[in-house]
Amino acid sequence: MGGEERLDGIGIFVAERWVDSVVSVERHSKRVLILKMVLDSGLLDVFMVFAPHSGKLEEVKESFWNEVFHLLSCIPQNEMMVFAGVCCSIFRDISY
Repeated sequence: MGGEERLDGIGIFVAERWVDSVVSVERHSKRVLILKMVLDSGLLDVFMVFAPHSGKLEEVKESFWNEVFHLLSCIPQNEMMVFAGVCCSIFRDISY
């Protein structure tokens, strides 16, 4: 996990009783992972993120959040979603 530098990474544990419900696990980067599960009521996307900490360059943080917002926009509206992880990235100046 975390690439060659072993500095960052994201993972997820799935309880044994839910393993057969997992349809896919997609690692989009070393900081973003989406686990898709089938539930009685439909598909559930578990969106795991590990935001860059406040000491990282602003470009790294901005790139991360752009990736997250793009991936969120790709989740079909008929699927449920849970967003979890460490999201304490701090921006000093946001000019959106």
